[in-house]
Amino acid sequence: MAGEGCEFEKGYTFSSLQSKKFTFLQNKETLSLLMKWSMLGRLSALAFSFDQCFSPYNSKSFLKKVETRAWVPLVKPIESIKVEVVPCSKVSIDLFDPIYSSGIVMPSGHIVNCFHEIYPDYDKLRQVCMLNDEESEHFPVISQEERQEFLFRLFKHLCLGGELCQNELNIEPYISTTKKCTKNLSGGVQKDPETKKISVVSTVLKVAAFVSTSIGPYRLLTQQGRSFIKAGAK
Repeated sequence: MAGEGCEFEKGYTFSSLQSKKFTFLQNKETLSLLMKWSMLGRLSALAFSFDQCFSPYNSKSFLKKVETRAWVPLVKPIESIKVEVVPCSKVSIDLFDPIYSSGIVMPSGHIVNCFHEIYPDYDKLRQVCMLNDEESEHFPVISQEERQEFLFRLFKHLCLGGELCQNELNIEPYISTTKKCTKNLSGGVQKDPETKKISVVSTVLKVAAFVSTSIGPYRLLTQQGRSFIKAGAK
């Protein structure tokens, strides 16, 4: 951060940190799993530094700066963007404990399949991730508040995978990969002196960009709520 106070009218100046390495994208085991889940090339991470202070309320100003477009190719000018601040209060995989105690996975971690007649080629973990409250008895296992957390969104992202995803029979690879990614992406953590709870220092933003078409606005970036940017003082 440069100077005291936020001189928003000057805009942001971004510099690509090409030497910054994300270890989860260098790990052979993780890369192998991402390929199996049809996520290799779909999950990427880039790092930038910027020279102005950042606050969540000026997220749109932050993202409109042209240099931020370097993180994803944009084939058309953006008409508008939608930004959502993603909660990061949950940093422990204890968040997933209810999955183990609700008949979704066995004590061994093996994922329980659904009845073939009702949900062909479907398992209960994917039910928890995909279906809404009225369609699955297991949906309430993870509360609506916890579903908004970056930790769960990333876990869901990996569980659902890409178009040619080969699903795991055991939950452990999803949990361990989520843990690696979160640790590498979340940056620093801090403990609240009163509640003693640990939370992520950086801000995570969910971003959707829209372009104009002959039939109205079209979402250019993000599908199923899966694109995120982390912002913090660097």
